[in-house]
Amino acid sequence: MNSRDFNLKSIRPEILTATINDSMSGEERFQNLVLRPCIKMQNDLLVAAFRNYIIKHKSVFHSLTLDKRMEYIENAIQKNMKFRNSLKGMIIGVFTVEEYLIYTENSSALNKRMMNIVKDRLLSNIQLFDKPELREAV
Repeated sequence: MNSRDFNLKSIRPEILTATINDSMSGEERFQNLVLRPCIKMQNDLLVAAFRNYIIKHKSVFHSLTLDKRMEYIENAIQKNMKFRNSLKGMIIGVFTVEEYLIYTENSSALNKRMMNIVKDRLLSNIQLFDKPELREAV
């Protein structure tokens, strides 16, 4: 293992709830061993990217109800290909070469899993996307 691969793996958080067993598919194994730790590691960057997305789209997000905000996040990830590809790049960029080669064998299915995890992560951080001046006043 080269030093880049070793360094990447050493800084990834451990997901204690991730289960690995012989009966799971290769995709599910990759999701639990690679995608989840990479996405968790990149959480702050993903949040910052979505904050920037909100600003670039004239902060319409802030005028929405909670349900509409959740829809907005999902639509941003599923329908805005430029933003979606940017998010994928943030995650793929922290793969080892070996992981990347595995990813390329089934990128379509793994992209779906990746974007669902990212969507769930952004939704669970939805309170971080409130207007900064409102958060400070509380």
